[in-house]
Amino acid sequence: MNKSRTPPAPKAAQVIEELRPGQSIELLKELHILTREGRLNQDTRRKLKQVYHLYQFIAPLLDEVSEGERNFTLADHGAGKSYLGFILYDLFFNVAQQGRKTTGHIYGIESRAELVEKSRALAQRLGFERMEFVNLLVSEAITSSELPGRVDIVTALHACDTATDDAIAFGLAKQARHMVLVPCCQAEVASVLRKNKALTLAKTPLAELWRHPLHTREFGSQITNVLRCLQLEAHGYQVTVTELVGWEHSMKNELILASLPSTPSENKMRAAQDRLQQVLAELNLGELTARFGSTG
Repeated sequence: MNKSRTPPAPKAAQVIEELRPGQSIELLKELHILTREGRLNQDTRRKLKQVYHLYQFIAPLLDEVSEGERNFTLADHGAGKSYLGFILYDLFFNVAQQGRKTTGHIYGIESRAELVEKSRALAQRLGFERMEFVNLLVSEAITSSELPGRVDIVTALHACDTATDDAIAFGLAKQARHMVLVPCCQAEVASVLRKNKALTLAKTPLAELWRHPLHTREFGSQITNVLRCLQLEAHGYQVTVTELVGWEHSMKNELILASLPSTPSENKMRAAQDRLQQVLAELNLGELTARFGSTG
């Protein structure tokens, strides 16, 4: 009996099918998404899927702010190794635009000097001329002359604890037209809930929602993002909250999209600010008013 059959396609060929035509293989190897042999493992395939999915949300915003030959700006806050910024640059300028777009600039903002230097070296090696990396804290980034006075899009991917709040503060100060935020772990609100738990339990039965330590952590994370959304709406942004990818890929899965209309609704802004203050008061989170409650 002839048991011969068509051999399976080489793994390298399978990898190429998952990449976009024109995408930089060298970049993906440098970011350790691809192995030296040009292959994906299960973990890096999951990461690549997340970035592709996030790009689907960001690409229309890039098209909007770069309409014509407008010199748009995007700032990736808390950039780390600039994983997101590099892939956004490659997918937009080199794949979608195929080198035709000659305006626009992507900034990576990161407080760790060694990561900034590595990103600068990689951008130079790849010829990503419209990428720039700045070694700044958020408090410095808002006023630094190294960054433009206004930024069109602010992104923050898996910015831990209060780093997402820092990105929002930066976006508000820079009058960003769009913010794309994927928050990570957040402990500040949970710590305030925990500190005031006895008082709140005496005040309202709703405190049962975070009486147990596990619930305190989870509820704290949930209410943090609710407060962030209200804060953005109080500044006139239209906010959408959705999943980044399926929960099987990442538990840090919430995607906050905020866009500033040309004429924000004053009534909606006031209503959001009132509701935000009411939530802070109801949950005994008044000490966080400076972070979430100010409308500048």
